[in-house]
This record gives sequence, C-alpha cells and structure tokens, in this order.
Amino acid sequence: MTKQIHLAAHFPGVNNTTVWSDPQAGSHIEFESFVHLAQTAERAKFDFFFLAEGLRLREQGGEIYDLDVVGRPDTFTVLAALAAVTERLGLAGTINSTFNEPYEVARQFASLDHLSDGRAAWNVVTSWDAFTGENFRRGGFLAQEDRYTRAESFLRTAWKLFDTGVGRFEHTDEHFDISGTFGVPRSPQGRPVILQAGDSEEGREFAAATADAIFSRHGTLEAGQKFYSDVKGRLAKYGRTHDQLVVLPAATFILGDTDADAQEKAAVVRRQQVSGATAIRFLEQVWNRDLSRYDPDGPLPDVEPLTGENTIAKGRASVRMFKDPAATVQEWRDKAAAKNLSIRDLVIDVSARQTFIGSADSVATQINDLVQQDAADGFILVPHVTPGGLDEFADTVVPLLQERGVFRTDYTGPTLRDHLGIR
Repeated sequence: MTKQIHLAAHFPGVNNTTVWSDPQAGSHIEFESFVHLAQTAERAKFDFFFLAEGLRLREQGGEIYDLDVVGRPDTFTVLAALAAVTERLGLAGTINSTFNEPYEVARQFASLDHLSDGRAAWNVVTSWDAFTGENFRRGGFLAQEDRYTRAESFLRTAWKLFDTGVGRFEHTDEHFDISGTFGVPRSPQGRPVILQAGDSEEGREFAAATADAIFSRHGTLEAGQKFYSDVKGRLAKYGRTHDQLVVLPAATFILGDTDADAQEKAAVVRRQQVSGATAIRFLEQVWNRDLSRYDPDGPLPDVEPLTGENTIAKGRASVRMFKDPAATVQEWRDKAAAKNLSIRDLVIDVSARQTFIGSADSVATQINDLVQQDAADGFILVPHVTPGGLDEFADTVVPLLQERGVFRTDYTGPTLRDHLGIR
C-alpha cells in the first residue's frame, strides 16, 4: 500500500542553518516573517508549522553566542497570532515541561486549540542543563531520568485537565499535587497533538508511550529505517498501533534546475553557513577552549581538548553530541590529514546540513523513496533562508508529489489530527 507523505515547516532558529548573509534573509522576530513561512506552508497543504524555543541565550567564552538567533518572541503569542492569518495549517509550539506548570500550559494550549479551531500541537521537551535552569526557580536540579519522569507526569496531568473541560480536577503524584476547576471548555481536538523530539533511550520510550508524532534527526535511509523500526516497535507495549505515531525527521534541501546545478548551489550554501568565524566557534565546542588564535583556513589545532564539567559553550545542545571529545578530535585529525582539509573545510565536511539536493523531480523522488521504504512518515523541512526559503519547494516539489498521488491536493478535515490521520 502506498503511504501518504506528511510535510511540516520549521521556522529556523537556535541553530546555524540560516544563511544570514543571503540578500533574501529577513528578520527572525518581525511578525511578517512568521506569516510568510506559515502561509506558504498552508498554500502547499503542509500538515503544520513548527516553532522551536530557546529558554536562554547561548553563550560561548562568557559572551552571547553571536552566530545564532539571539532570542525570539513568546511561542504562544506567535502561534495565537498566526491562527488569525491561517485557516487549516497546524500550529506546533515547543513548551518545556521542566520549568512550567500543568495547569498553565494546559490552559494555554486549550485556548490555542479553540482560537485555531483545532490546530494546536505541543512539542514536549525537557531542559537538559543547569545553565538554562538558572533562569528559573528549579534551575537544573533534575537528572535526565528524573526529567522524563516529570515530563510524563506533567503530560498526563495536562491530559486530565484537557479531558475535564470546565470542571473539577484533582491530581497527586510525586511531582504534582493540584486540585481545582479547569477554566477552558473542552477544545475541538480534545487534546492538542503531542510531539516529542528526544533521541535518548528515555526520549524514545516517552515518545512511544505518549506522543502522536516524533521529531527525529535520522533522515538517511539506513539510520531512518533503524530509528523508525525502533520507536514503532515500542508502541505495542502501550497498547498502541504503528499508525498512532508519525515519524518526522528534520530535513534541509537545496533545489536546482538540474541535479548538477543543485550540487553547485549546495556547496556555495555550505560555505555561507560555515564562515571562518563559525568554524572556529564550532571547534571550540569540542576542544572546550579558546581557539581564536587559529586560522580557519589553516590546519586543525595541535592542542588537546579540555575535559571536565565546565564547558566553554553554555546552553549549546551540540556539546552533548560529542561525549568523547578526545576520540572526536582524533577522528577529525585523521579525516583532515587524509583529505588535506583546513579547519573550515573540516567543519563543512562533518556538519553537512543538506538532506535533499537536486532538481525538483529528484528531490520529490528522494522524499517519496524514504517514506515508502519506512525510513520516515514524512519530513519537517528547515529552509536555509528566512522567511522565503520554502517558496520554491512549495511551487515545484509539492506539485510533483501531488501528481504521483502521495501528497494531498487539499485538506480533508479541519483539525491537525485530521491532517496527520491520528485519533
């Protein structure tokens, strides 16, 4: 049976995907930028618009990390405003379960679901570092396993509130002891769609138990199939079937008139994404030391990485990816020596961000092949230019997917649950 593809649009931020130097690059805080991307996604009949959130400005070497998005408006404010300028597009917001309270979050999402006529989604995340926690009363006191225990308790408490509607509620466990009356009537979807993005063992189990969709970083065939099989294989123990969890890897793309043209564009974009300054900053996150004296067009640093609890890059999730800095540094040195790579060339090589590169026909084929081979159920697309970076995809790739009968030509229902095909 041919699977239908799910597509969503991610508003870029809290990363280095965006090419800030592109003449078409716009603001990441002006409302018109959010409107443009959301309305393009809706015009292309995407499932939803996805908004990430950072709870503290990242730092490096004791200063604000100036190669990143330095803050953005409140998630609920942006999504509520977008509900007024869209009609069918789902609206997904990232809200933290470590530093919020179930009543407040449930009230906000129930309100958003009403305002949007059933299009709200909640990406449930747990904060991982004490640095971010310093902005909050509970600053960083929860270990990873405890964060997910709280997250599941938080979510189930919120579900109880959603299901209560305007009525009495009571919930007591190790994390929460609350009772009262919920103030928002049951919303069009009943509960917002639940997204989850954790990739750890705890994160995968949390997703299998509670999520409607999972935001994955495994976008290639082999890695995608392995992840897809793993998380779908966990569903049965919770009385769930494969179609009750939608797997959506993040994906970037570069389009060209031909595949060769797209490859040339991709090479240019990669060098725009990784400037000399960016390359040095990236290496500092692994070496955990100041490398500003090194030439980005020269060889890799000859000093060894510093290990320990203190990190030069505060609040950067990338720091967690390199659990053995010494091994990573040796691997990179071997690669640089074998390929004669400078620091900047090496960073471009190890941090490649383009998932799909080619003509519109080629990219449509790549996406469909991965979905039909169970490496994903669809993709959350992250354009490298904000806010117009999705326009070309919407105008060229989407019509080809529609012609092949693997993507909707119109919405079949009013709610996000309708778009995703989940109860």
